[in-house]
Amino acid sequence: MSRVQWHELTHAYGSAEEVPGRLSRVAWGDALTSASALSDLGLWLGELSVFDATAEAVPFLWDLAVTDSVASRSGVIELLMTILEQANPPRLDVQ
Repeated sequence: MSRVQWHELTHAYGSAEEVPGRLSRVAWGDALTSASALSDLGLWLGELSVFDATAEAVPFLWDLAVTDSVASRSGVIELLMTILEQANPPRLDVQ
């Protein structure tokens, strides 16, 4: 995570400089801490659209989703699904 210039990236509400801290809380926090951090990430990265910080966070979220020790793995997977849906909105077939 330290290789990403988070302070130069944006999410739904501005600077993404706090994203690595939230990712760390999801990774290492207890159930309550992890869920709270995941809630923030959901608002910042997946709620409205896909942002440059979203694209940078996805590999880290994927790692969290496949790590057994993460307290909110199911929430991480849900966030990844939301991001995927935002990145690939349904298309209407017009005839």
